[in-house]
Amino acid sequence: MMNDPDHRHELRSYGRRRGRKLSARQAMLMEDLLPRVALPISDPPPSRLGGLFDPPVEDVWLEIGFGGGEHLVWQAKGNPRVGVIGCEPFEDGIVKVLSAIEGDQLGNIRLHADDGRAVLRWLPGASIGRVFILFPDPWPKKRHHKRRLVSQETLHALARVMRPGAELRIATDIGDYARWMLLAVRAQGGFRWTAQRPGDWRSRTPDWPQTRYEAKACREGRTCYYLRFRLEGDGRSVGG
Repeated sequence: MMNDPDHRHELRSYGRRRGRKLSARQAMLMEDLLPRVALPISDPPPSRLGGLFDPPVEDVWLEIGFGGGEHLVWQAKGNPRVGVIGCEPFEDGIVKVLSAIEGDQLGNIRLHADDGRAVLRWLPGASIGRVFILFPDPWPKKRHHKRRLVSQETLHALARVMRPGAELRIATDIGDYARWMLLAVRAQGGFRWTAQRPGDWRSRTPDWPQTRYEAKACREGRTCYYLRFRLEGDGRSVGG
């Protein structure tokens, strides 16, 4: 699955993989703990996804591109009966979550230290109850828009793995990307935007904690957009 030849040349939707050099403890976490909590996408997916976690969980949520992991860990701590799958190719983010898993003995997190789209191809249909895509790389230059993670293609993949009625949460601090996201959702046709008034997309709900990237955007005066959608029916558009 990891070396699927049909996707070897898939355009990257993220930037760099590594930042500063890992400390000895961080390197140990990557070597010892990561293999124990890594999502086994080289194997066939289990019939019951909740059985991947210890102890087994009642629902499974997915975060694609969790950055520093603040939101992922908050959700895992606050929802012990939910298993949270996190996808992040940036090594610094992975070690932050591994440190939290070790320090707080969190058994309801599983990680994929690579492109989240591989996980979308691996997951069983209608197996995910909630998805988070928070502040993905906006790829602001027009020639790079094709690298944006939120696209009709990604939305079709999400519609396959999410259960009917499942929630998709997306956030960005780039107005052009927010418009792009809404147009992609409209074109895909399987999701309903739940906003009824401007305040619904201008503020987070109490169960939506702030990320460090969001805090930086707010300090720098950028407007943040919080978009929530529900999957309707089986989520497939007429053309999907």
